[in-house]
Amino acid sequence: MRVHVVSDVHGKADALARAGEGADALVCLGDLILFIDYDDHSQGIFPELFGREKATRFIALRTAKRFDEARAMSAELWASLDGDPRDHIERSVRRQYREIFAAMPTPAYLTHGNVDLPRYWPEYLREGHHVLDGQTVEIGGLRFGFVGGGLRTPYRTPNEIDDEEFARKVEAVGEVDVLCCHIPPAVPELLYDVVARRFERGSEATLEAIKRTQPRYALFGHVHQPLTARTRIGRTECLNVGHFRGRGVPFVLEW
Repeated sequence: MRVHVVSDVHGKADALARAGEGADALVCLGDLILFIDYDDHSQGIFPELFGREKATRFIALRTAKRFDEARAMSAELWASLDGDPRDHIERSVRRQYREIFAAMPTPAYLTHGNVDLPRYWPEYLREGHHVLDGQTVEIGGLRFGFVGGGLRTPYRTPNEIDDEEFARKVEAVGEVDVLCCHIPPAVPELLYDVVARRFERGSEATLEAIKRTQPRYALFGHVHQPLTARTRIGRTECLNVGHFRGRGVPFVLEW
């Protein structure tokens, strides 16, 4: 059995269309849309609306953890647009999701990332796309469990949830062979991004579940350039499957 796994697609529709080649199934761990690209400031919804220069300034403020200034800047820019800012965002989000789901191979098993807007997904899913969150499915004789979304941070990305809600989803998944989450377990070396030079948030509930249930694999994304991409907790191999927008190739899982 061969399964290809991707995470943090962030608008990379062309590579996504090829991601299922040679695989029996694709697993996608979320973050499909691109709001702003920290590597190429001309890419994403924000620079499309406000230009590269404004995107560079916004990124600099967030990187410096000057969140109040970044929010004030963002509010001023959104207020400068004609009409309701939400209409501009919705048009861009819908366009990206339309392109991404059209390119998404089948069969595919998906969960949401922290920058996703799950309410739009049902409009663009095709036959063979299966969305799971706090749920399990059998693939090739192994039980896969899925936990989507991120935990609350100062960045206030759109699909962040409380720790308690996240923990309930982890508990609902229970014992599985492969645990698939968007965010990593709370292991420091898995959480540090060496380019952004910051720790992302990881899940204590996921870490405890791994220690308790010992799945074969724990797969995740979210941290684009991790200090450590893999580690072992007991018998569980913990793997960051990679920043798909940056790499353009899936992680391969075979058994």
